[in-house]
Amino acid sequence: MKEFVISEAKVETAVIVGLVTPYQNERKTKEYLDELEFLADTAGAKVVKRFTQKVNGPSSVTYVGTGKLEEIRDFIKAEEDEEREVGMVIFDDELSAKQIRNIEKELQVKILDRTSLILDIFAMRAQTATAKTQVELAQYKYMLPRLTRLWTHLERQRGGSVGLRGPGETQLEMDQRIIRNRMALLKQRLKEIDTQKTTQRKNRGRLIRVALVGYTNVGKSTLMNLLSKSEVFAENKLFATLDTTVRKVIIDNLPFLLSDTVGFIRKLPTDLVDSFKSTLDEVREADILIHLVDISHPDFEEQIRVVEKTLADLGASEKPMMIVFNKIDAYTWVEKEADDLTPKTRENISLDELMATWMAKLGDSCFFISAKTGDNIKELKDLMYKKVRELHVQKYPYNDFLYQHYEEEE
Repeated sequence: MKEFVISEAKVETAVIVGLVTPYQNERKTKEYLDELEFLADTAGAKVVKRFTQKVNGPSSVTYVGTGKLEEIRDFIKAEEDEEREVGMVIFDDELSAKQIRNIEKELQVKILDRTSLILDIFAMRAQTATAKTQVELAQYKYMLPRLTRLWTHLERQRGGSVGLRGPGETQLEMDQRIIRNRMALLKQRLKEIDTQKTTQRKNRGRLIRVALVGYTNVGKSTLMNLLSKSEVFAENKLFATLDTTVRKVIIDNLPFLLSDTVGFIRKLPTDLVDSFKSTLDEVREADILIHLVDISHPDFEEQIRVVEKTLADLGASEKPMMIVFNKIDAYTWVEKEADDLTPKTRENISLDELMATWMAKLGDSCFFISAKTGDNIKELKDLMYKKVRELHVQKYPYNDFLYQHYEEEE
């Protein structure tokens, strides 16, 4: 069966659309659309315009109001008149089949939502058989309720009823049955992969397991490369790595296992979390979590909350955890004028003040580094050594795996 993929080879231009609601103010909507634009860029599309609308909630028929939809349509037509074709319109929330059908009818271009865009990036990034299977399953889960629009690979049944009476089934029912059978096959394949991975984990010996977790694009793979002296793919794109990478790391005389996991994101589709359960088992089975945070991001505190919620959903929120703030080299702030008596905002807080606040709150369970420049990496290794060794001695009191002390080669 042909795999469902949304992306096309050529670079396309896109328009993005979001809502300002009582639950999502203008600042939040701007941040979400910034992220949606980054997602579009990662998928290979260039955003040329963004539209927002203040409403109480999304329209069940067309997501935005009819006036805003006409405004988007007029913009697309004006661009076409100037021979600048708009290839797609991307909405910041998941759309129903009904919404997609109505919007597509009005705008006459390809319609995507945040979920289909993330699925597209995952399909592009999947390298191993495991990741490809997980992505394909998530794609089918997304497709199933939207079949009337998306599924056209089979020839439609002819009209009329002669010869078709009785226990026959409609084309849509056939399509649904084909997809459900395919999903059952993929789930079985993932179970087999999960069993293999569980066996592999059991064979890793008596070593403490440390998992890097965090929002997407916070620098997990870069830190992994620094700590393990290996070459894990890293770039400034969302979801650069989908497959969990596990490396044996030695700090001083202490060996342990370090794993790099897929990044989390706001509004991450539930189907993706479900499909990637086996990959995220590395998080569930870790002895200690290192939660990496991009401190230079203007909304890093919400990113922390998103990761904490995802960890809670995975049943991993009670594990020992360190928060490591990365990208201190990219942190910027604006000093307030002496006569400015208005309250400080997030952008007026210096890095030193931020560090003092978090250290007062978390003690030695937080640390500040730059994986890019190497700032404080040696001190981070010392802290990791201390925390991992404490766990190692508790878990394996009679373990003779600790190496003799030796000076690491620089």
